[in-house]
Amino acid sequence: MNGIFEQLNSILASVFFFDVFFGQVEGSKMPFIVAWLIVGGVFLTFRFGFINVRMFAHSFKIITGQYRTADDVGEITPFQSLTTALSATVGLGNIAGVAIAIAIGGPGATFWMILAGFFGMTLKFTEVTLAQIYREKRPDGRIMGGAMQYLSKGLASKGHKKLGSSLAILFSVLAIGGSFGAGNAFQASQALGAISERVPFFQSYPIVFGLIMASIVGFVIIGGIKRIATTAEKIVPAMVMIYLAASIWILVVNAGAVPHAIALIFDEAFVPTAAAGGIVGVLVQGFKRAAFSSEAGIGSAAIVHSTAAVKYPVRQGLVALYEPFIDTIVICTMTALVIVTTGVYDPAGEFANLVAQKQGAALTAAAYGTVISWFPVILSFSIVLFAFSTMISWSYYGERSWTYLFGEKYTLLYKLLFISFTVAATVTSASEILNFSDLLILSMALPNLVGLYILQGDVKSNLNAYLAKWKDGELDREAIRKSTSSE
Repeated sequence: MNGIFEQLNSILASVFFFDVFFGQVEGSKMPFIVAWLIVGGVFLTFRFGFINVRMFAHSFKIITGQYRTADDVGEITPFQSLTTALSATVGLGNIAGVAIAIAIGGPGATFWMILAGFFGMTLKFTEVTLAQIYREKRPDGRIMGGAMQYLSKGLASKGHKKLGSSLAILFSVLAIGGSFGAGNAFQASQALGAISERVPFFQSYPIVFGLIMASIVGFVIIGGIKRIATTAEKIVPAMVMIYLAASIWILVVNAGAVPHAIALIFDEAFVPTAAAGGIVGVLVQGFKRAAFSSEAGIGSAAIVHSTAAVKYPVRQGLVALYEPFIDTIVICTMTALVIVTTGVYDPAGEFANLVAQKQGAALTAAAYGTVISWFPVILSFSIVLFAFSTMISWSYYGERSWTYLFGEKYTLLYKLLFISFTVAATVTSASEILNFSDLLILSMALPNLVGLYILQGDVKSNLNAYLAKWKDGELDREAIRKSTSSE
């Protein structure tokens, strides 16, 4: 079985992940799909006049509920959709991925990671706005939205019905496969590995952990998007605050090393001393980490954001741009600063074996453990929490994609299959299957970005109309009328 998936991995990599440098840059490769995301993010950021900067404060007001109106339509609140989407991205990538990027590319990778997160904010804004524009309310009252909707309906409205339908089907198939593997089985496997170090019982009886995890996940996801959103709304802020608090404490303890770390990050970004491939190599590591971490441009988060109760599509798009900011610019940067200030990334230092073996989670745990000796224990349990939150969000992405292909009456079948993968991941070793599903998730960017390029005019017209209402004060008057009428 692994041989089959190894061949599929090779085929998928050759199609979506070929080196755009064609081997001309020694020691470094730029996968096509990552370059595809970079170009899309830069283009759309300029196309919408750096909307990620000029509407940043307004976005925060939307998140805090200052622009709710009586005309809002949806299943969950804008804040719930944000936390649900964040629960899918805040996790192992922030803990292990950042450490690996710095171990390979040096501290300078952090700079390019932040820059990629900055452009990723506009990608999220664009795809979520389109998801709101082209969402539809099903007969059962549930909302169907996301890339599969704006690819099929949006491209059909532009005279590309066959292309749109084909891309929507491709996206859905990729999302379903990714949800079973990287969004579920991989998370369960990693959670088992982390908790087994602290609870030896699970080393001998891994299926017990699998059954416990499957039961908890099943309870949440069978309840639908409202239960998923309610759970994420409680978990995500708590786990983010705990992680950031620990990071800030370590940086306070190592305050004297912080200025040097920041200077090193900037210096190494342009004049790297250790990264393979020179400046291109360190750039690739930073951009790859951001692409893998925030899922900006993948189209996954647009599925849950389409269910948010808002009056204007652009309004939810503005909420979504906070995802890459929180996930990549804030959390990943804090992880990077801890790793650099503690010096654990040094290939000739105390943790050289972890660097050489690219043990990202262990390297990050070691960094935090240099100041907070007991934090690796907390981190082990946090990994389980991160894995759980990712699983419940990806179950929804996969279920909506499954429903798009097969209809509402088969959603329970998908959920049962999803839960079975959770158990199977704890008792089997299927690395090639997991690698294959990871590639599937990144491959979602290909059909998704085709849609963003073709439909960006719809986003622009909606944005212009929204900005006109905002500047005229109409948006504030709507909010005032609602607050007055409710008193």
